[in-house]
Amino acid sequence: MKVLVCVKRVVDYNVRIRVKPDGGGVVTDGVKMAMNPFDEIAVEEALRMREAGHVSEVVAVTIGDKKSQEQLRTALAMGADRAIWVEHEEAIQPLGVARVLKALAEREQPGLVLLGKQAIDDDCGQTAQMLAALWQRPQATYASEVVISGETVRVTREVDAGLEVIDVDLPAVISTDLRLNEPRYVKLPDIMKAKRKPMDSYTLPDLGVELPPLVERLETTPPPARTGGFKVESVEELVATLKEKGLV
Repeated sequence: MKVLVCVKRVVDYNVRIRVKPDGGGVVTDGVKMAMNPFDEIAVEEALRMREAGHVSEVVAVTIGDKKSQEQLRTALAMGADRAIWVEHEEAIQPLGVARVLKALAEREQPGLVLLGKQAIDDDCGQTAQMLAALWQRPQATYASEVVISGETVRVTREVDAGLEVIDVDLPAVISTDLRLNEPRYVKLPDIMKAKRKPMDSYTLPDLGVELPPLVERLETTPPPARTGGFKVESVEELVATLKEKGLV
């Protein structure tokens, strides 16, 4: 079985986000970029499936400019067999990503598509669900455990009420949650080997996909600065302060 794993280039989670002076987005020039952490978990899970003998090939996929190849090389260094780069210079919205992934799924015919539950740059958390709907395949989101058994996969997923266990038929779409696994450390020899692994490239016309913008971002603003706290002398003063601020 082949697994398609989707990865995204985002600002590293250790970087302090700064908004551009004109409010046109966040500053990315000179900023450390990395693979979306949830996507890294998806890559790790695909590799563990291959090591367990359930998967024969792991294919990493990304959509973006030339710099996004860095994240594909990271996935290859982790152990992915090959990579697919879909060249696109502009920002892409979740429905557009889902359309591109559907086109690739129809070409590659994977038994499973894995991706992170959300990207830490926009936190939309929509792509997996949209892909499953467009591809007309079952989905299991927010997975904290994945067990393949024949032509089905059992997924333990995190919901508001606790844990939910569902069985879905393959091919399917699964989005990974934080507690699914701990991604492996990439060693220098693996990074060198990744440079020799194959990477195919496509453009949107190659895939027959058009991406008209459906959502327009008008302005990006930073969150309000936090004010300092203060101590109260009694419960009565605490309640009065909360009432004054309209919190109770």
